[in-house]
Amino acid sequence: MGEAERYQEYKKPKNRFSLGDDGNALVALFAINVVFFLLLLLIEVGYNYSQRSENLYRNEVVNWFSLPANFSAFIQKPWTIIVYMFSDVKVEFVRLITNMIWLWAFGSLLQQMSGNDKLVPVYLYGGIVGGLFFIGAHYLIPSLEASRQSSLLLGGNTGVMAVAMAATTLSPNYRFFTQIRNGIPIWVLMAIYIFIDLAGIASNSAAYSIAHLGAAFAGFLFIVLLRKGKDTGAWMHRFHYWIMNLFNPNKKPSKQNIREKVFYETGGRKPFNKTAHITQQRVDEILDKINQKGYQLLSEEEKQILRKASEEGNL
Repeated sequence: MGEAERYQEYKKPKNRFSLGDDGNALVALFAINVVFFLLLLLIEVGYNYSQRSENLYRNEVVNWFSLPANFSAFIQKPWTIIVYMFSDVKVEFVRLITNMIWLWAFGSLLQQMSGNDKLVPVYLYGGIVGGLFFIGAHYLIPSLEASRQSSLLLGGNTGVMAVAMAATTLSPNYRFFTQIRNGIPIWVLMAIYIFIDLAGIASNSAAYSIAHLGAAFAGFLFIVLLRKGKDTGAWMHRFHYWIMNLFNPNKKPSKQNIREKVFYETGGRKPFNKTAHITQQRVDEILDKINQKGYQLLSEEEKQILRKASEEGNL
């Protein structure tokens, strides 16, 4: 058993992100979904004011936000693989609210247990994989070929499903409402969510169910790889950082200064070996860091402290 799994058994999240925290990924996902919904709603109001038909609004606007099942149509609108998972129209307002509630329930847990930086990659991977499964289903299942030209995928269900599965995979024994007997395990909540999600899909829309199952697989695979030390979302954050600081000279990597070059040149040799000093306060600080950023971002020294603490029975 590694330190990350041992940590899950002995420690529950205690430092929670608040809505006002800078860089809160959960709030960012809420905001993007709401902005896209209001944008589509504003355009729809304009169409209604101009007395243009509902079908015209869907053909000229909604289709540019929806992921088409037809691969040729998708090639012409490749951006839809991203924007569809943030888009909902007025008639699906209840679905938007429901998705945001489930995203809060599972996303807040994933945020606390794995770190704030894992939430957005899981959501995006779920949407992308779910979208690809949606397209593939219309080519691999004969009964869906007839609807290939007209089927569209819209809404954040796939992204939310990936987040829910990732949180459940990460900590399946985590319990809600612990004041009621022994609490409710998260896997029970996940089962309820899957039942409600699939029940809300029409019986003749197997492609949507396949898309959601594909998203669940993406969330599961993300956590499996993370436990093996492979953070598949790290490149997204590096790319985001590069974009945000592209024209900011203060954020560019600085060259080694003269003090480091002249006085601290050791020819690649370490001047001394540092032995980690283990105290309960230090262990608690490391566990808090796992709460905030995840186990994968610990330094080698901090991992060594956890290993020694576990061997000495301090965990």
